[in-house]
Amino acid sequence: MTFSTTSPPLARALTERNYDSATAVQTAVLADAAAGRDLLVSAQTGSGKTVAYGLAIARDLLGDAERFERAAAPLALIVAPTRELALQVHRELQWLYQYADARVVSCVGGMDPRAEQRQLAAGAHIVVGTPGRLCDHLRRGRLDVSQLKAVVLDEADEMLDLGFREDMEFILKTTPASRRTLLFSATLPRGIVALAKAYQQQAFRVEVAGDEGGHADIEYRAIRIAAADVEHAVVNVLRFFESPGALVFCNTRNAVRHLQATLSERGFSVVALSGELTQNERTQALQSLRDGRARVCVATDVAARGIDLPNLDLVIHSDLPNDAEVMQHRSGRTGRAGRKGVSVLLVPPARKRRAELLLNLAGIDAVWGTAPTAEEIRKLDQERMLKDALFSEETTPEDLVLAQAMLAERSPEDIAAALARLYRARLPSPEDILDPGQGAGHSRDVGGREKGARPRGEDRESAPRSKPGKASTRHGMAEGSVWFRAAIGRKKNAEARWLLPMICRRGGIDKHDIGAIRIMDTTTEFEISKGAAESFAAMVRRPDKEDNIRIEAMAEAPQGEAPQQKRSHPPRREAGADRGDRPNDRFREERGPKPHGKPSGGSGPGFAREPGYDKKKKYAHKPAYTGPAPHAGAPDAKPAFAKKKKKNRGG
Repeated sequence: MTFSTTSPPLARALTERNYDSATAVQTAVLADAAAGRDLLVSAQTGSGKTVAYGLAIARDLLGDAERFERAAAPLALIVAPTRELALQVHRELQWLYQYADARVVSCVGGMDPRAEQRQLAAGAHIVVGTPGRLCDHLRRGRLDVSQLKAVVLDEADEMLDLGFREDMEFILKTTPASRRTLLFSATLPRGIVALAKAYQQQAFRVEVAGDEGGHADIEYRAIRIAAADVEHAVVNVLRFFESPGALVFCNTRNAVRHLQATLSERGFSVVALSGELTQNERTQALQSLRDGRARVCVATDVAARGIDLPNLDLVIHSDLPNDAEVMQHRSGRTGRAGRKGVSVLLVPPARKRRAELLLNLAGIDAVWGTAPTAEEIRKLDQERMLKDALFSEETTPEDLVLAQAMLAERSPEDIAAALARLYRARLPSPEDILDPGQGAGHSRDVGGREKGARPRGEDRESAPRSKPGKASTRHGMAEGSVWFRAAIGRKKNAEARWLLPMICRRGGIDKHDIGAIRIMDTTTEFEISKGAAESFAAMVRRPDKEDNIRIEAMAEAPQGEAPQQKRSHPPRREAGADRGDRPNDRFREERGPKPHGKPSGGSGPGFAREPGYDKKKKYAHKPAYTGPAPHAGAPDAKPAFAKKKKKNRGG
């Protein structure tokens, strides 16, 4: 289907933008069966939804006329979840309706509300805004919705996720019942279906699904990385693809700030988008991406919602998304309007199962691999340099004169080497990255399960957990081991419960590669399996942003056992141990069995009290214990059960 049947002013605008044929969603909403009806449309981002509903409501707004009359009360209201998406819709509708003399006004948070009030008072044909700001104008009587003929809810599922349900319902209740309601959503959860039933009348349902639940023009890649190599992997992926536009997603604002600073330090032209930026700062960042002054954008999910950037061929998930829908929304920023795109997930060992689950839920078959190496990137640089447009440009007489002068002074090899240095100088240097599968138990066996991984149902350890200060025996180092020393010990409150995850994170290994942990006064010695020791040693030599604990390999295995860490309470007795093995048990044997009915801090009928028992002081008046000392060398003192004070209870 082509756009030849649309209104002539709109057809002219489409022709100028090289819109030759309609997309699937545009074809569906312009079908005869959908004409004049409420629409419930499910379509992925990047499918041409804005132009679709812009064309769908054209007849409702214009009728048989080709141009709008003088602007007064708005005829259409478009609601979008974020400022960026609302402003993008505003721009799209402006060029689509430019030859129909339409006046399009935006009302979004972060902009001057008084300026918006003046624009609304001057009249508008179409109003585009975010839920909060539109509700504010409605409550203050600044937005007249009495003449509305159409209301469009764009990215309705995202508005529900962001907590705008009450605002959407307020807008729909305030607008005329005779309006036409078009609801567009990437997914149709129960909340959206309920909203449609409540506020739409016999809606025509349109579902335009992508291939296998994803985008047909997006190639998904999952890259295994060490936990400490995330930033290095981002650098190498950006350098490997050399996309004119790239979007890197983080889960938090702090992560956005940190990664932006890291990439800027490496020499990338990078901007950031997060909720803490003002609208002016966000607008400037997006404009620098559109005009080519910046090539990389680091953003959070909310800030990047609805962004449509030209030449955006690469999306990197620096942090894995929270669910499959978010992953598809992120990836949908690329592969738009027929362009090809690549979506790269960076997967540390601890997040591998999570990544596989996200891909399975989204129905995406990703290509698994490792991060591009520095050698691969340098080889690509050489190929790109030989194909650079610099060599295909026309040579001017001035260029020839300079070339002849250089050849008279230097050899061709010197000149070519200098050119290569100049070419490399403008490129960020690639990073050295370790493959987490090297000796870390991540290579796959024939059955598809990772070697060294435990079969399902065998996650729990059969041996008791290691205690601080004891050598752990739960890891059998059958293949041999290498001992390492960390510059922290008992005097700085070192404990195995936080040392173990720190060692795994610093070395990019799994806990199953760690054997014994011995905590000394000032140092801690621990055992790493021989297969993982080489990569572990290389990882811990790198500076770490979270701690500065020095870790180094030991020349030889330690001799003897480390002293046990002091405890404020006795250790638990292992199952099946002899009761006489503990000092307190020996006291109990020499005292004899506990009398039947003896109170343990309580009173009441049937409880026998010993002579001299006091409710407050309990056993303070009992005669001192005169039996043998509990162990050799113990001082003559009262036994442990002769209490004076409640002190240090609970350890």
